[in-house]
Amino acid sequence: MKSKMKVLVPGSMVHIVLSIALLVAAPLAASLAYAQGTAAPAPSRFVGAITGINGNTLTVKTDGDGDRQVEVPATAALKRIAPGQKDLSTADIIQFSDLAVGDRVLVKLDPEAPGPTGQALQIIAVKQADVAAKQQKDREDWQRRGVGGLVKSVDTAAGVIVLTSGVGATAKTITVHATKTTMLKRYAPASVRFDAALPAPIDAIHAGDQLRARGTKNADGSEIAAEEIISGTFRNISGAISSVDTASSTLVVKDLATKKQVTIHVTGDAQMRKLPEMAARMLAMRLQGSSNGSGGGKSGSAQPAAGGAGAGSTGAGSTGAGQRGGAGQWGGGGSGDPQQMLSRAPAIQLADLKKGDAIMVVSTDGATEVTAITLLAGVEPLLEAPAASQSLLNNWSMNSGAGAAEAAAQ
Repeated sequence: MKSKMKVLVPGSMVHIVLSIALLVAAPLAASLAYAQGTAAPAPSRFVGAITGINGNTLTVKTDGDGDRQVEVPATAALKRIAPGQKDLSTADIIQFSDLAVGDRVLVKLDPEAPGPTGQALQIIAVKQADVAAKQQKDREDWQRRGVGGLVKSVDTAAGVIVLTSGVGATAKTITVHATKTTMLKRYAPASVRFDAALPAPIDAIHAGDQLRARGTKNADGSEIAAEEIISGTFRNISGAISSVDTASSTLVVKDLATKKQVTIHVTGDAQMRKLPEMAARMLAMRLQGSSNGSGGGKSGSAQPAAGGAGAGSTGAGSTGAGQRGGAGQWGGGGSGDPQQMLSRAPAIQLADLKKGDAIMVVSTDGATEVTAITLLAGVEPLLEAPAASQSLLNNWSMNSGAGAAEAAAQ
């Protein structure tokens, strides 16, 4: 029941989770990179985050080679730039006392300074508060002006990408228009970090990929003129947990599709939830109805076992009472958005899982080892309707609606 789909969060889904919260990292890196110039960085410069301040000495966790200490004499030139700012002529002059733990800095060292500890000749800082404000602004913009879903088709010549998004009553088709000015990026292999995404041409996008786009939408949200597009190749895994190792933050699952063991690494960025039993049964009924009716499961082409497991495998008689009982909390009566239902499910930690639990996971691509993006437990009823359930999880990981907003706020 694996779907080798090709996903895109933001964050942080991803965080698409993918993690829209990481979107600020790219303009921040661009600002500091511009300050360093286009040449390869010399040993006399480094970029990182301030982790300590003692007197006039900064401790900086660098992006490249660990912690560095640097003295900041009164003669050092200190400037502050905003995330994404590239024109240093408009940067604000600041004092040493304006620096704080968490600020991102580019430090240029004085090559003639004596002593084992380097001395700063110049520091260009991006304040942590500015980063947080940029994150919030970008998150809101992706929520307001973004779309996401599974790629159905790509016309590279015309710059047109067709997505399918949502499941059941919320399912729809979205046409994404890309131009020469559209920023196209693709997740790096085995990565869910937005700031690690690399420029890629439109012909790198294929049917089955997951994709998010931000730009100007038409009135009903069925078309978007994209300013920015990010896509990637990810994997869907469903099965029972064989073992859990909290010390190494990993779990092993026997994938129902391949019948092989897969090691799943669970980082702090993973979105992990557990469906209450009533909610899982109600979702299974709803999704089974969608897949048997209008074809709500859109990744079925990658589900060779879907036909055998779909019809009649979830007993309506045993779940009717549960649906009525959970209607208030879970948006019953068929009116609730399944993706919002997933996002309202209680968050869990790795320690809450045990051997034998059934889970569904959207992860980085890989044969035997992957990193989790989204993980959903309590899914035994959903595994009885695989085609629709796969579509549900795929779209949840790319959700641009309320579910993603809730996840980003936590």
